[in-house]
Amino acid sequence: MFSSTKFITLLKDKGYDFEIHKHDALFTVEDSKKLRGKIKGFHSKNLFLKNKKNSFFLLSCEETDGINLKKISKSLNLGNVSFANEKYLNQHLGIKPGSVSPFALLNDKSNAVNFYLESKLHNSEFINFHPLVNTITITISTRKFLQFMIENNKKIHIFSSTEGNILKTYE
Repeated sequence: MFSSTKFITLLKDKGYDFEIHKHDALFTVEDSKKLRGKIKGFHSKNLFLKNKKNSFFLLSCEETDGINLKKISKSLNLGNVSFANEKYLNQHLGIKPGSVSPFALLNDKSNAVNFYLESKLHNSEFINFHPLVNTITITISTRKFLQFMIENNKKIHIFSSTEGNILKTYE
C-alpha cells in the first residue's frame, strides 16, 4: 500500500514536475476554499461510490459542480449508487475519509474501482488532489496527471456532468 510519503517519492523518482502544498486537514470543499488564490489550478471534489452489486466508482469533479447522484448514476449507467463506507474506502484505496483522490487508486491493485474524471478537470491546465492524506495537496499539470495514471495502469473515463455521458476513455 502506498502512503503519502511513498507516493510523493514515486512522483519524484519518475521525474514528474509538481508542487506540494502542506496545510491543515481538509475534509470538505468548504474547508479547502480557504486556500483559493494560494494554490493554482482547478480544485476537485472526489466521490467514492458503491452500487448494490458491489461495484465501486471514484468520481472526480470540479469543486463547484452540483452532482446529482441519481441523475449521474443513471446517465453513466452506474446502477443505484450511494457513498461507500469507510470499510470499503480502506479496503480498496487504503485511505481514510477526507483523503479521497485518484492518487489513492494506486492502492487498488485489482483495479476494482472505476475512475471517472469530469471534463472541466480534464480540460484544465493544472489539477489538484490530495496525495493519500488530507494535509497535503499536490498541484500537477493535467496532462502529466493523465500520463501518470495511464503509466500506472489506471483506466480513466472522461465524463460531462452537464451532458451526462462519457466523452473519452484512456487506458
